[in-house]
Amino acid sequence: MLSEGDRAPTFELENQDGGTVSLADVDGEYAVVYFYPRADTPGCTTEAKSFRDQFAAFTDRGITVLGISDDPVADLAAFAEKHDLPFDLLSDPDGEVGRAYDSYGEKNMFGRTFDGVFRNTYIVDPDGRIARGFEGASPDGHAEEILAAVDELHA
Repeated sequence: MLSEGDRAPTFELENQDGGTVSLADVDGEYAVVYFYPRADTPGCTTEAKSFRDQFAAFTDRGITVLGISDDPVADLAAFAEKHDLPFDLLSDPDGEVGRAYDSYGEKNMFGRTFDGVFRNTYIVDPDGRIARGFEGASPDGHAEEILAAVDELHA
């Protein structure tokens, strides 16, 4: 995990609509960068829907939400459409950005080893630094947890 105060690694990735989104697009604002393993799986859907359901609370606070996985753009588009997700989902097909955020690497599941995305979330402050990090986040209520953390940062 990156530490609080670390410079957030910059990135430029393709979103579900085929457009390019970069962290620089939100300079001067808070951003939530959340990494999730696979679009349209139960845990990832629960997590994405929690961000969707709290999206107005994020936008009211001037916070941009960015979800990142190694899924192809077509899968992200289908996921966003199916669940009416109002924020950018970004494709990191080779895991380069995930690695920069300590959120991609070797995983073990059902007796096999493979590279994949870790469920981590970062709050990036307006200066482009890590304000908070959440390792192995639980999908249930995660958006509310992030909002509470942002409110603490503003207190």
